[in-house]
Amino acid sequence: MLRTRSAVRPVSRDERDEALALCARDVAANVFVAARVIEGAIDSRYGTLLGHRRDGVLDSLCWASANVVPVATDTESTAAFAERIRKWRGRCASILGPKDLVTSLWAALEPVWSPARAIRTDQPLMGTTTPPSALGIPVDTRVRLARPDEVDLVLPAAAHMFTREIGYPPFTGSSRGYRAALQALIERGHTYVVVEGGRVVFKADIGSVALGCAQVQGVWLAPDLRGRGLAVPAMAAVVELVMNDLAPWVTLYVNDFNAAARATYHRIGMRDIGVFSTVLL
Repeated sequence: MLRTRSAVRPVSRDERDEALALCARDVAANVFVAARVIEGAIDSRYGTLLGHRRDGVLDSLCWASANVVPVATDTESTAAFAERIRKWRGRCASILGPKDLVTSLWAALEPVWSPARAIRTDQPLMGTTTPPSALGIPVDTRVRLARPDEVDLVLPAAAHMFTREIGYPPFTGSSRGYRAALQALIERGHTYVVVEGGRVVFKADIGSVALGCAQVQGVWLAPDLRGRGLAVPAMAAVVELVMNDLAPWVTLYVNDFNAAARATYHRIGMRDIGVFSTVLL
């Protein structure tokens, strides 16, 4: 019996433009994967980005590392990706992306990977191309890029945000690895902060930038300062700075149950443009 070649295989550097063109069909939904491609992941981490071909055409992708992120998948490619990565449970911490794609992929992997620690089924994907100041929203002028020598100021804020969001701390024992990840964000100019009284009281990171789109993540305001109307001008400042420095289209996704955050993002002009889901493993 002849063995047929799998429709799924790692994306090569020669397929970079094809992969980016596929992501560009829905940039806001696919900016995470597009950013990894642009950053050179295909060159340095062969096998992390998988592609599915139909009749010789690249029709879907799946980023499979600590995060599993599907792009433009359908029934056929979802089943093929699930078969390829089902033995990788130990290396994956989450599945995230457009709700329909994540739901289908999790249905294929759940019998092998179950149970999930949590499933965030409905996470509004929001975005804007309008500077908040153009809408009359006040901008907090204290917001600025974090400096490389401020990583130890940023770390407590980042760790608190991560723990509250994910449900467990970002490190146990040594903080070296987590600190290095924060340092990398800061050095790339992807962390915005307000520092007052020798501490970070507000921060937001840019997790992905590609194809004219930037995705905000890790938004945090010190608990003792919440409820004072500080979040709106701080986020407005982040959006303005990102538009000026990184990309004209600013997006993020947020848990549907986080009413305060959703209200803040709507106030600065963001609108719902899709729905994400995240499966925490």
